Amino acid sequence: METAEGAGGPGGPGPCCVSFNQDSTSLAVGTKTGYKLFSVTSVDKLDCIHETETPDVYIVERLFSSSLVVVVSQSMPRRMNVYHFKKGTEICNYSYSNNILAVRLNRQRLVVCLEESIYIHNIKDMKLLKTLLNTPSNPSGLCALSINHSNSFLAYPGSDTIGEIIVYDANNLSTVTMIPAHDSPLAAITFSASGTRLASASERGTVIRVFSIPEGLRLFEFRRGMKRYVNISSLSFSPDAQFLCASSNTETVHIFKLEQHSPSGEEEAPSWSTYVGKMFTAASSYLPAQVSGMMSQDRAFATVRLQMIGQKNVCALATIQKLPRLLVASSDGQLFIYNIDPQDGGECTLVQKHRLFGSDKEWEETEKSELMEPPQACQSYAATVAIPTSGPVTATLTGYSEDGGAKKGEVIPEHEFAAGPVCLDDETEFPPINWCRDGSGRGKGRRP
Repeated sequence: METAEGAGGPGGPGPCCVSFNQDSTSLAVGTKTGYKLFSVTSVDKLDCIHETETPDVYIVERLFSSSLVVVVSQSMPRRMNVYHFKKGTEICNYSYSNNILAVRLNRQRLVVCLEESIYIHNIKDMKLLKTLLNTPSNPSGLCALSINHSNSFLAYPGSDTIGEIIVYDANNLSTVTMIPAHDSPLAAITFSASGTRLASASERGTVIRVFSIPEGLRLFEFRRGMKRYVNISSLSFSPDAQFLCASSNTETVHIFKLEQHSPSGEEEAPSWSTYVGKMFTAASSYLPAQVSGMMSQDRAFATVRLQMIGQKNVCALATIQKLPRLLVASSDGQLFIYNIDPQDGGECTLVQKHRLFGSDKEWEETEKSELMEPPQACQSYAATVAIPTSGPVTATLTGYSEDGGAKKGEVIPEHEFAAGPVCLDDETEFPPINWCRDGSGRGKGRRP
C-alpha cells in the first residue's frame, strides 16, 4: 500500500511513515523511536497490537493480518529486516546495492524497489527469484503489487519523463504489457483487490485513469479538478472495486464511482442534466480532442474536506462493522474515519478521529487550542448497507487472531484463489534464517 511520510524534523514526535496493510484491516506507523501496528476493525476503538523500539523506521509493511512484518530504518537504509513480530524473532534480512525506497507484499511475492532496480522474492522462503535491472529512474520508489497472489501483477514506471506503466507478472516472471497512461510522469498507481483493474495518476494530478488488466484498456477517466495541479499521494480501490478514492496535498479527498453508463440512455429519466449531457456527447465529435476529452470525464461521486492541508496522507476504502468507510491516515499522526453513502454520495461524514502517537495530555492540550468545527449530524445508514453483489472483503478474515497474527499452528485461509494453503507460523514455511543475501547472493548477515 501507499506510504505517507512525515516531516517532523530531527527529534520531532511525528511519524516517518504511515501505511495500511493489503486489505486495510491494519495500520502501521513508523516513528523516530520505533514502530506500531494497529488493528483497524472497529470505528470507535483503535487497538495497538504491537509496538517496538527501532529508531528512524521509514518503511513498515505487514502481510495482511499475519505476524510477518518488513521493516527498513534510516540507520541502515539498504537492509530489509523481516520479522515475526508476535514471537519477537527475525526471520531473515537482505542487503541491497542502494537505498530501499519501497516494499510490497502479497502471499506469494515480496517486492523491493530501489531507484533503478526491482527485486522479486518468493515470500515462502525469501529466495530471490528475479532482479529487474536498469529500470527507469524512480526516486520515489513508485510501484504497486496486486494483493491477489494467484493474479500477482507488479506495476512500475516505464519512463521518467512520461506516464508509462510497465505491468509485470510476478508469478511467471515476465512482462505483460506497457500502458501509455499519461503525458507527464506518474505520481500514484494501485491495483484493485482482484488484480484486474489498475488506477493511475500523473504528477499534474488533474486526471485519474483506470485500466483493465492484463489487457491495458482504458475503462474510466475521472477529473479531480482543473484549477490547479496537485500532488496525488494515494489511490485506493474499495474491496469490490466499485469505488476509487484519491488523496493529495490539498484538503479534499475524492471518491469516484466506477460504473458504466448506459449508452442509449433509455433508462434515464428525462431531465435538464440528461439533455445537456446528450448535447455535449453530440458536440464532442466536432471539438478538439482535449476539449471533448474533458467533457467525457466523470467528476467525484463523494468528497471529504479534511481538517488539515498541505500534509501527505494515505487513504483506503474499507468495510468496517458492515458499513463502507473511508480511512485517511495523515503524516502528522492522525487517523480519520468517515462514513460513505454508496447510493447518493455527496459529502462524507466524519465519525471518528484517532491519534497514532503521543500522550493523552499532549493531545488534549492540542485539541483545546484548535478551533473545533460544529458537530455534524449523523446520517442514517439503514439504506447504505446494500453494497453491490460483487461482495466486499469482510473486515475480519476467518482464521486470523485479533491480537496481531495467526495463532500458533493455525493455517491461514486462502484469500484470492490460491493454489494451496500458506502457514505463516509454520517453521518450515518461514525458517529463522540467520544470514542475508544482497542482490547477487553475496554477503553475510548477523544472527537475530
